[in-house]
Amino acid sequence: MLTLAPVAAAVPSVGTANNGFVLISAALVLLMTPALAFFYAGFVRGRNVLNTLMMSFGSLALVSVVWVVVGYSLAFSPGHGPLAPFIGGLGWAGLVNWSTPVADGGPSHGAVALFQLTFAVITPALISGAVVERMAFRAWMLFVLLWSFVVYIPVAHMVWAPGGFLGSSGGLGALDFAGGYPVEMASGLAAAVAAVVVGPRRGHPAQIAPPHNVPLIVLGAGLLWFGWLGFNGGSGLVAGELASLACLTTNSAGAAAALVWMLIETQQRGKPTAVGVATGAVAGLVAITPAAGFVTPMAALAIGALAALACSQALQLKGRLRLDDSLDVLPVHGLAGLLGVLLTGVFHGGPGQLWLQLQAAAFTALWVVVGTYAVLRLVALVEPLRVHPDEERQGLDVNAHGEEAYNDEFTG
Repeated sequence: MLTLAPVAAAVPSVGTANNGFVLISAALVLLMTPALAFFYAGFVRGRNVLNTLMMSFGSLALVSVVWVVVGYSLAFSPGHGPLAPFIGGLGWAGLVNWSTPVADGGPSHGAVALFQLTFAVITPALISGAVVERMAFRAWMLFVLLWSFVVYIPVAHMVWAPGGFLGSSGGLGALDFAGGYPVEMASGLAAAVAAVVVGPRRGHPAQIAPPHNVPLIVLGAGLLWFGWLGFNGGSGLVAGELASLACLTTNSAGAAAALVWMLIETQQRGKPTAVGVATGAVAGLVAITPAAGFVTPMAALAIGALAALACSQALQLKGRLRLDDSLDVLPVHGLAGLLGVLLTGVFHGGPGQLWLQLQAAAFTALWVVVGTYAVLRLVALVEPLRVHPDEERQGLDVNAHGEEAYNDEFTG
């Protein structure tokens, strides 16, 4: 992600091509939140499908409003005083600068704000995968609101804003092209904390049902893969060869991870599964995210393959730990995100950069874990974090939304 410098009065105009490219990228990334909703919904029982979808759609609605009012300003505007490395100011609140360019010939702040909004939306939506089928919807919405302010916005500022504590523009010097720290690591670690605090599903692990709709999972993964070209390709904020490289490395890593996951399952089970291949592709796409604009296509193949190897092993370990991170957000996003930021240093910069990446990862992990735990405890003072056992048994669709996704014969 290119850092956004304050706009000077002498900057003449917005670059039309770059502006249009960022808007198209924003549309692609916006699609990823409904795609994630379908991906997650395929895994849960039929009686919890609508609630699972609503957790992502609720994030889309709520964070979009927050982002316009103050979120973009707090995340990307220059801060003031001793807090400047950790949080921005309110000078861009209400997107008052929407029509001004971020740089000479660059996109407008309005286009960049929309693009970055889609990142802020999908990150808490990712966390929902750890607490589906038992977290109360009102508590979830309050969690999304508070978590955005306490965790996502500060981490995004520290990584990408000018003078941010962790970033390459006046900070520690860590590199993150498209969201390894604030999106992938943050969502994975927050998911693990949420799974522990909210507690496991009823009957876990003995009575957990298999995915109720595998085609939904594959559809969601395919749309995520499609949208990821905008996620990574648009993060350079320019319609040029950097975008071409980012798109190429993104697709390469996703494909390599999917193929390696097929091989792993074939060796272990005798045949590859659709769920496994979809999961592998997502792991590879996660791992390339921080590196997409910094590494070669061949390095991207290696990153994708390593992500598949690491995440497949992590899934087996998670089962032994009995952590009910329901949809594997920690291993597929947290671990793959960590792997991605470290491999960015390996393939771009060498040992010195790797050390910076590791330091930034440690600081991010501490911020996310402490911040998420604090937010969950605060939410619990206002709303119960999980539904009543009877509601969990009956299903959250009817109890939380008064609707059913399917006829009774399909509810599972």
